[in-house]
Parts: sequence; structure tokens; C-alpha cells
Amino acid sequence: MPSYTAPTRDTRFIINEMLDLESYAELPGFEAASADVTDAVINEGGKFCAEVLAPINQSGDQEGCTRHEDGSVTAPKGFKEAFDQFREAGWGTLSQPEEFGGQGMPHVLGFAFEEFVSSANQAFGMYPGLTNGAVSALLAKGSQEQKEKYLPKMISNEWTGTMNLTEPHCGTDLGMIRTKAELQADGSYAITGTKIFISAGEHDMADNIIHLVLAKTPGAPDSTKGISLFVVPKFLVEEDGSIGERNGVVCGSIEHKMGIHGNATCVLNYDGAKGWLVGEENKGLAAMFIMMNAARLGVGIQGLSQAEVAYQNAVAYALDRRQGRALTGPAEPEQQADPIFVHPDVRRMLMDAKAFTEGMRALCLWGALQVDLSHKAATEEEREQADMLIGLLTPVIKGYGTDKGYEVATNMQQVFGGHGYIEEWGMSQFVRDARIAQIYEGTNGVQAMDLCGRKLAQKGGAAVQAFFKVVGEDIAEAKGDETLAPLAEAMEKALGQQQAATMWFMQNAMQNPNHLGAGAHHYMHIMGIVTLGWMWLRMAKVAQAALAAGTDDKAFYEAKLTTARYYMDRYLPDAGALRRKLETGSDSMMALGEDAFATAA
Repeated sequence: MPSYTAPTRDTRFIINEMLDLESYAELPGFEAASADVTDAVINEGGKFCAEVLAPINQSGDQEGCTRHEDGSVTAPKGFKEAFDQFREAGWGTLSQPEEFGGQGMPHVLGFAFEEFVSSANQAFGMYPGLTNGAVSALLAKGSQEQKEKYLPKMISNEWTGTMNLTEPHCGTDLGMIRTKAELQADGSYAITGTKIFISAGEHDMADNIIHLVLAKTPGAPDSTKGISLFVVPKFLVEEDGSIGERNGVVCGSIEHKMGIHGNATCVLNYDGAKGWLVGEENKGLAAMFIMMNAARLGVGIQGLSQAEVAYQNAVAYALDRRQGRALTGPAEPEQQADPIFVHPDVRRMLMDAKAFTEGMRALCLWGALQVDLSHKAATEEEREQADMLIGLLTPVIKGYGTDKGYEVATNMQQVFGGHGYIEEWGMSQFVRDARIAQIYEGTNGVQAMDLCGRKLAQKGGAAVQAFFKVVGEDIAEAKGDETLAPLAEAMEKALGQQQAATMWFMQNAMQNPNHLGAGAHHYMHIMGIVTLGWMWLRMAKVAQAALAAGTDDKAFYEAKLTTARYYMDRYLPDAGALRRKLETGSDSMMALGEDAFATAA
């Protein structure tokens, strides 16, 4: 059976030392996040996930969710009991506003815990995770009445939430949705239509489910400009807050999926269901994007989480499994064979995983801090910069993070050899669960086009220029340190590759937009490589300072420096190769006609 241990030591290092969370103590919400409190949340959260959620991950995958004839759904054995413990411990309230029952802690702590939950049991984590996204949308666009009616019980996880976007015929092109919303005499709307791929759409773990649904009112433009957002509860809520009669929404079926079997991904049928407009009519997509952007960061964490748990199990297997001899001579001559850990190709995969997971963890937590600073930083300039940077890097965290997360998970399966293909070892589940993250919340091709087609050009390129500036400043500072200088010089070259790729887009994409589309995926990966390198440079700086000060945890900080060097040696060179691919443009990619793709008999 696979195992999981929350990486609490690494998380504390990033939050307390790299991000120095206590230095923000004067900002709202940060005053309570002392190192002692932060450490307690991280340690206890990690313990909960390892002891309560991880043991039901594999069984939940094997059992899956069950739909009954009346359309009700039950989660796998143990899920409801675990969700009760999750709710009673208040884990879902960490970063939620105190006004509605939350603890008001920084998002950094919420993101750290979210990684632990997702590694331990990704299917389980999606129930509270989607609720958090729905809460974000209602906080931003809901009326005060809607906030007071729904948010306290959603934040407490007595109720859960969903997002209902796509339909069988439209996929990402939401302008094509057909779900209708007709105004009623009492001010509500009758919602009719079918939504697909609705994660956590029906289950037995909460008393109510609050659906946020995209639909079109009569006469609305037949495009994204005609979309409105509605709140549609599974059970109607009475004036006193109690649960009333069942609403006209039912689970028609559960999707048969490659992975995340413990989460009920539903087809939801709305038949005159009673809903209420959220925000302005025909402005629903803007409201939903608030939820989607929060979800995209969460999906990036899913990429990290499956890479992490797969990595942990691969390390344990590589240390235990014996096969062959070390190329430099027997490592353990008294044994019949050496552990496969000694083989460079196995070590390559493990080092790739270690470099990615620790770098990606730093990026996700740094991103969470930017979310906090975009609202709470002391000056407007600081808030604007944080907002620009996290807006720019959201598609990178989601797209690059999940592409590499899936790659790491499959490589960790490879470490097991034939045993990795056998279900009892659990590696197959990590690979299958990781795969959905590349598709969720806009496929990674959509993320790449969001980055290159929208984010690079916004405000005259202000965001990417701000990114180049802050990374460049850290590189310049590190070049003055003898130990860090080689890392900084490697980073300088990689940043130059990204800057050159950006300039090529500026010079060529206007005359042929296909050049942008053909290179967007490569550019997203270049930026991912550079951004994780930046995180490693920052971590190396902290590690070097700790070693210079005579830390008692010498092995931990030395491993940080070694892994940083590995990242610069093995990851950064790919930025140049990707730039050269990008600069070939779209001509050969788009040249063939449709007939050339047909297989001849």
C-alpha cells in the first residue's frame, strides 16, 4: 500500500525563511501568523492528512462514487467520516474571512494545507477545494443577502459548493452554452439545461450543495457577452437559514473517468431549478473568472501534490529494491545486488522530481503570498505589483506545474519498473489522478494562450517587465556571492532566453497570429523553467546564509544547495532549446491540408 508523509520541514523552510512571513506581521490577517502558529498549523495539518486522508485514498479510488436510482450519490467508504473530521477541526476555515466564520489567516497557510490534502487524497480535496472557489466568487460578486445566506455554512463546510460551466457541446467555448434562465415573478430565475464535468456535483457528505451556474437570459447576446451567473442550491434555503424543499437539479449520471474516482464528477440536469442572479446580468463570466483563477492556482497545486506523493513512494522503493550493481563497483558487496538507488538513471528521475517538487512548492507558496499582498500590502504600488505578478504567473503555475507534475508522476512510476504498472503499489493512481490537472480549468494549451495572447500584452507589457525586473535584481545580487554566482550566471542566461522569446513574439506575432499560437506552449514552459529557477536561487541564498551562520540542520541546507545546482545544470538549458523551437514559427506546423492527416488505406 502506498504511503504519504506531509513535507512539513520543507514547507516551514519556505514560509518562515524564504518568504519570511513574520516580516508582514503589520498587515491585516498576518498579525496572528507568528512562526509558532504557522508551524502548528503546518505540522497538525500534515498529521491530519497523513493519518486521516491518505489511508482512504487507494480504497476510494478502487470503490469510487455510487449513484442511486433517485439521483443521489454516496462517496466511497470513509469519506463522509473524514469530511466530518475535516469540518469539525475547522480546516476549511483557515484563510476565509472572519466576517463569515473564517480564521482570516494568510492564503499562504491555506495553500500549504491544500497541497497536503491533495497529496494525501486528491479526490477528497476537491470537495472543500471547489467550495473555496465558490466562496471566492460570492465574496467578490454576491449581494450582501447572498453572502449572509450562503457563506457561513459554506465556509464551515456544513455546505459545499461547485462551479457549473461547460455543457456537452461547447467545452471551453462558453459563449455557446444553452442553459436558460427565465425571470420569475418573485425575482428568482428558473434554470433549465444540462451541465457536464461537475466535480463534487452530488454527494452525501454535506447537508446542502450550492451550485454556481452559468446560463443565458432570454434575448441575451449569443456569445460570452450574454452569460450570467446564478446561485442554485441543491435544497432551497428558508428565511431563517434552515434547509427547505429539494430544488430542481439532479445528478443524471457520474462520469466514467480515468482517475479521481473518489470524487463525484456529475452530469447535472436543471429542470426549472430556482436560482438567483449573482452580480450583474450578462456579466457572469467576469464573476466566474474569479472562481476559475482561484481554481487554476489550486490545480497547479494538484500537479505538485501528485508529483510529491509519487516521488516519496519512488524514493522508498528505490532504497529497498535490489537489482544490479553500481557502475563504479558494488555499493553493498555483502548483498546479492545493490539498491536501484545507486543507478544514475534512477537517480536522474529522482533528482528531477526533487528539483521540481521543491521548486514548485516554493512557487505556489510565493504565489499565495502575492494573492495576500494584492489585497493587503501597505501601498497601492505594492498591491498593484503583486496583482500583476500573480496574474501573469497563474497560467504558468497551472500549465507548467501540471505538465511537469504529470511527467514526474509517470517517471516515479517508471522507477518501480513492472511493479509500477501493478495497481496494488498505487503508482498508477498517482499517474491517473495527475492527468486530469492538465485538462482542468482550461486545458494547458488554453493556459499558454492566456499567458501569451493576453497576459504578456496587458498594460503595455507592464507585468512581464515587472517580472524581468524582480528576477534580474535577485540575479544581480546573487552574482556578488562567490557560492551563488554560478547559479546566478546560469539563471541570467535562462532569463535572457525568455526575454529573447518575448521579443520574437513582439516582432512576429502581429503579422501572423499563428506564430503566437504555435509557440505559446513552448513559451509557457520557458517561463516555468525560469520561474522555478528564480525560486531555487532564492532558496539557495537562504540555505547559504544558514550554513554560514552555523546551522544545526546542516544536511538540510546542503541538500538545498546541491539540488539548486542540479536544477541549474539540468533544467535551465531546456529554455534555450524551447526558444529555438518557438522561433521556427508556425509555417511547417500549419502547412498541411486536412487530407494529409487522413490515414491512407
